[in-house]
Amino acid sequence: MPRIASAKKNMRKTRAATVRNRAQRATLRTALKKAKSGTATPAEKKVAVQLVDRAARKGLVHKNAAARHKSQIAKKA
Repeated sequence: MPRIASAKKNMRKTRAATVRNRAQRATLRTALKKAKSGTATPAEKKVAVQLVDRAARKGLVHKNAAARHKSQIAKKA
Protein backbone atom coordinates (compact mmCIF):
# COMPACT_ATOMS: atom_id res chain seq x y z
CA MET A 1 0.00 0.00 0.00
CA PRO A 2 1.30 3.44 -0.84
CA ARG A 3 2.08 5.88 1.94
CA ILE A 4 2.30 9.05 -0.14
CA ALA A 5 -0.96 10.92 -0.64
CA SER A 6 -0.52 11.36 -4.39
CA ALA A 7 0.21 7.66 -4.80
CA LYS A 8 -2.94 6.82 -2.84
CA LYS A 9 -4.97 9.12 -5.07
CA ASN A 10 -3.44 7.58 -8.21
CA MET A 11 -4.41 4.16 -6.90
CA ARG A 12 -8.02 5.28 -6.37
CA LYS A 13 -8.14 6.82 -9.85
CA THR A 14 -6.70 3.69 -11.44
CA ARG A 15 -9.19 1.46 -9.66
CA ALA A 16 -12.12 3.64 -10.78
CA ALA A 17 -10.83 3.78 -14.37
CA THR A 18 -10.34 0.01 -14.43
CA VAL A 19 -13.94 -0.60 -13.37
CA ARG A 20 -15.21 1.92 -15.92
CA ASN A 21 -13.06 0.50 -18.74
CA ARG A 22 -14.07 -3.07 -17.95
CA ALA A 23 -17.76 -2.17 -18.16
CA GLN A 24 -17.34 -0.24 -21.41
CA ARG A 25 -15.25 -3.00 -22.95
CA ALA A 26 -17.87 -5.61 -22.03
CA THR A 27 -20.62 -3.47 -23.58
CA LEU A 28 -18.54 -3.02 -26.70
CA ARG A 29 -17.83 -6.75 -27.04
CA THR A 30 -21.52 -7.60 -26.65
CA ALA A 31 -22.50 -5.07 -29.30
CA LEU A 32 -19.82 -6.38 -31.66
CA LYS A 33 -20.98 -9.98 -31.23
CA LYS A 34 -24.56 -8.95 -32.01
CA ALA A 35 -23.51 -6.83 -35.01
CA LYS A 36 -21.29 -9.53 -36.50
CA SER A 37 -23.89 -12.25 -36.15
CA GLY A 38 -25.88 -13.19 -39.22
CA THR A 39 -29.17 -11.95 -37.74
CA ALA A 40 -28.11 -8.41 -36.84
CA THR A 41 -30.51 -5.56 -37.56
CA PRO A 42 -29.30 -2.28 -39.08
CA ALA A 43 -29.99 -0.58 -35.74
CA GLU A 44 -27.72 -3.03 -33.90
CA LYS A 45 -24.98 -2.45 -36.45
CA LYS A 46 -25.31 1.31 -36.09
CA VAL A 47 -25.07 1.09 -32.29
CA ALA A 48 -21.99 -1.13 -32.56
CA VAL A 49 -20.26 1.29 -34.95
CA GLN A 50 -21.02 4.21 -32.62
CA LEU A 51 -19.61 2.30 -29.64
CA VAL A 52 -16.48 1.36 -31.60
CA ASP A 53 -15.95 4.99 -32.64
CA ARG A 54 -16.37 6.21 -29.08
CA ALA A 55 -14.03 3.53 -27.69
CA ALA A 56 -11.35 4.52 -30.22
CA ARG A 57 -11.78 8.20 -29.44
CA LYS A 58 -11.48 7.56 -25.69
CA GLY A 59 -8.48 5.25 -26.10
CA LEU A 60 -10.27 2.11 -24.96
CA VAL A 61 -9.27 0.34 -28.20
CA HIS A 62 -6.63 1.22 -30.76
CA LYS A 63 -7.83 3.20 -33.77
CA ASN A 64 -6.72 0.47 -36.19
CA ALA A 65 -8.61 -2.14 -34.17
CA ALA A 66 -11.68 0.08 -34.31
CA ALA A 67 -11.32 0.43 -38.08
CA ARG A 68 -10.98 -3.35 -38.40
CA HIS A 69 -14.16 -3.95 -36.37
CA LYS A 70 -16.09 -1.39 -38.43
CA SER A 71 -14.90 -3.03 -41.62
CA GLN A 72 -16.01 -6.46 -40.40
CA ILE A 73 -19.44 -5.08 -39.50
CA ALA A 74 -19.78 -3.46 -42.91
CA LYS A 75 -18.73 -6.68 -44.65
CA LYS A 76 -21.60 -8.54 -42.95
CA ALA A 77 -24.16 -6.11 -44.40
